[in-house]
Amino acid sequence: MYDLIIVGGGPAAVAAGVYAARKKLQTLVVTESFESQSFVSDKIENWIGEISISGFDLAQKLEAHLRAQETIEVKTGERVEKIETSNCTDGQRVCDFLVLTNKGNEYSAKSLIIVSGGRRRTLGVPGEKKFMGTGVAFCATCDAPIFKDKNVAVIGGGNAGLEAVVDLLAYARKIYLLARGDALRGDPLTYEEIKKHDNVEIILNAETQEIVGDKFVTGLCYKDQKTNKETTLSIQGVFVEIGSAPNSEMVKELVELNRYGEIIIDAKIAATSHPGIFAAGDVTDDIYKQNNIAVGDGVRAALSAYNYILNRKKESPASA
Repeated sequence: MYDLIIVGGGPAAVAAGVYAARKKLQTLVVTESFESQSFVSDKIENWIGEISISGFDLAQKLEAHLRAQETIEVKTGERVEKIETSNCTDGQRVCDFLVLTNKGNEYSAKSLIIVSGGRRRTLGVPGEKKFMGTGVAFCATCDAPIFKDKNVAVIGGGNAGLEAVVDLLAYARKIYLLARGDALRGDPLTYEEIKKHDNVEIILNAETQEIVGDKFVTGLCYKDQKTNKETTLSIQGVFVEIGSAPNSEMVKELVELNRYGEIIIDAKIAATSHPGIFAAGDVTDDIYKQNNIAVGDGVRAALSAYNYILNRKKESPASA
């Protein structure tokens, strides 16, 4: 029986683990890997304390920091598939938790921190996977400075796409905004703002066919869905902004989710709707999906889990 199980291996998970160790909680971290969504980034220039670091190097540093902690046990290569409650008391609200993985293993804990992140929705076209980190990006807030004075394409006609264009305005020479529909679906005020800029070209009814290049991206081919005409844009970067999905399936029957599947939390203490379950990072309804914010929220979740354990020992009949 662990005091705490942390589900995930990204920045929020590592931060939670480091602080759980400092509070001497017997903690288990279960994760498939330490490769967060930033793993494919060639340069991360907004990670505080590092002028520039690759996603690979950041993941290695985070993993090493976590493994250096006493009282932390790490299980990698395992995916948590379901979480169940057990030994519930106090009107079925104070429970132990049973964590079930794809390896057939079961782990028990008095509290949980869900920091399982999200997964970017991808285009699924030729070249997208090949050029991840060498021209294909998924976060304009993170990677816009890398594309200074370059031509780029933003794929997505919703708010994410419009906001990516805004982030890129200060850097890119030319920005093509491609949307599959015959109109943009994003916020009208943001749309009016980007229309003022001569270096932004909006292309509607555009279905991306292929991302091309050699070592780096050199172009994007799209088809006009009305005329079936194919056009290749000369660009050096592609921002895929068609949304993301939270990895919250394992707790969907235990905690309250919003309509996007994100775990709803009390932002002050990272608590979910179920006592003893805390969450942080991209799996939650926090509107800012950023590494630095996820780290702070992971710390918050660990401190809240520690306080929960203390109070449970004092008050719960299940404490024995």
